[in-house]
Amino acid sequence: MSDLTPHNARNADFLAWPFFDAAHRRLGADLDDWCTRGLSVDHHADTDATCVSLVRQLGRAGWLKYCVPQSHGGALDKLDSRALCVLRETLARHDGLADFAFAMQGLGSGAITLAGSDALKQRYLPRVASGEAIAAFALSEPNAGSDVAAMACTATLDGDQYVLNGEKTWISNGGIADFYCVFVRTGEAPGARGISAFVVDADTPGLTIAERIDVSAPHPLARLKFDNCRVPASQRLGEAGQGFKVAMMTLDIFRASVAAAALGFARRALDEGLARAKSREMFGQTLADFQLTQAALGDMATSVDAAALLTYRAAWQRDVLGQRTTREAAMAKMYSTESAQQVIDRALQMFGGAGVVSGAVVERLYREIRSLRIYEGATEVQKLIIARELLKDG
Repeated sequence: MSDLTPHNARNADFLAWPFFDAAHRRLGADLDDWCTRGLSVDHHADTDATCVSLVRQLGRAGWLKYCVPQSHGGALDKLDSRALCVLRETLARHDGLADFAFAMQGLGSGAITLAGSDALKQRYLPRVASGEAIAAFALSEPNAGSDVAAMACTATLDGDQYVLNGEKTWISNGGIADFYCVFVRTGEAPGARGISAFVVDADTPGLTIAERIDVSAPHPLARLKFDNCRVPASQRLGEAGQGFKVAMMTLDIFRASVAAAALGFARRALDEGLARAKSREMFGQTLADFQLTQAALGDMATSVDAAALLTYRAAWQRDVLGQRTTREAAMAKMYSTESAQQVIDRALQMFGGAGVVSGAVVERLYREIRSLRIYEGATEVQKLIIARELLKDG
């Protein structure tokens, strides 16, 4: 993507809001400066190699320390939702693949942080924080995406081992991950209550990459196959039958950060649209002189601020008030991703034909935002979550 002015005032305004403390404000400024000076992304190279390189860069620079707790190599005592959101928004504004690399280290290891034994935490989390090990979160299946409780992949206890059989698909970092947090049916009870979670090393016999999946905004993605894959019982995360709960707790933490990534994309689109509107000459004036353009910019800026307020409210409620934020995170994820799609579309429209040239900033943003409206719970699912929480409270 094109160069950005380090931490320009308009993009930093939101950090003055009362949701943040001084540490979050420094964090945003420092990462913005690092991205401008030191982030290296080659979108024309092999995507796998680029993502591995990005994980290593983020690890060496210390940014991945915010994905794990301080007790196991992290930067803070516990996962801080506001820090994760500030980091993801900033990375996404600079480059979508860098945001992806960061986000998957957190999501991919989040279940270990929340439910892993001390031995598992010590084995995996320091390497996640340093960028030495690449993490992945394996939840979705061919017939169990939004309906997680319908998963068919199984694990059967055999002595002191579990034997895994089945498939997982749409797995980010599939093919490059060093380990996978895998959710499978162990059958303690019907539906969601009979699911358990395990850490499975990528080189475990019986685990294979069945298919690599190419998508519109390239990133490592794969279908995994488990064929009598034996995993020690000590690799289980939490108690048997608690996997669904662990998965939902993990998603609750990181769902707000998806909203933050969408916010970063939207801010970048607004920046690009403003620059285009002020510089593009037509009919004896600039594009910005037309009232239709001004109206579009007004809508875009309002959407960005509304998304930011929802996103950082959810993060603040979790961090400061210690509240469960299932509803608030769902609202943030739903609104931020949907509104970012609209902001980016309007920015692209301002570029005309230049906006759809492959590799153009707004063209890349247009492809990158689309998947955010689906993964970690599609927009339609977020609406159901919000309604369910409202009805529960009522």
